[in-house]
Amino acid sequence: MIRLFVGIELPEGTCERLAGLCCGVPGARWVAAENMHLTLRFIGEVERGQAEDVDSALLRVRSPRFDLTLDGVGYFGKASAVRSLWAGVRKCEALSRLQSKVETSIQAAGVPREERKFSPHITLARLRGAPALRLQRFVAENSHFLAGPIAVERFVLFSSFRSSSGPIYTAEADYSLTAG
Repeated sequence: MIRLFVGIELPEGTCERLAGLCCGVPGARWVAAENMHLTLRFIGEVERGQAEDVDSALLRVRSPRFDLTLDGVGYFGKASAVRSLWAGVRKCEALSRLQSKVETSIQAAGVPREERKFSPHITLARLRGAPALRLQRFVAENSHFLAGPIAVERFVLFSSFRSSSGPIYTAEADYSLTAG
């Protein structure tokens, strides 16, 4: 079995800027800069044969290159039980179309449809018991975060291995977007 997801890698400088935000919230497990990415589709555990089917299906995705912009920060979960902090992605039709094509191709490879609505973001931290006031302060202090435009020229099929020091992501395959 292999644990997979499809994502967009971010430039090193953008990851370093994001990592600069990562402090000041007790109970946060901050994402390492080298692990920051935009997830297009979490796949989960699949057999090697199905992973090959996913790769074959993703090879057929055709979509143009585009730019995206990171804009602001926020969190998922209710105020009393926040699960994660994130950097937002400004609305981008080209990103939405790419994600839709990735979803369709993954389903064609036999992976069940994703039930959650696509909400583009970069995870900054996973949380357990973070104080609400600190979360509110973090969001207020970083609400004007802006990065971009970021050129998106490809997307990647990643494997994910859980370790005691955090997840280890490995690029298994990448897929170029078309020029123009």
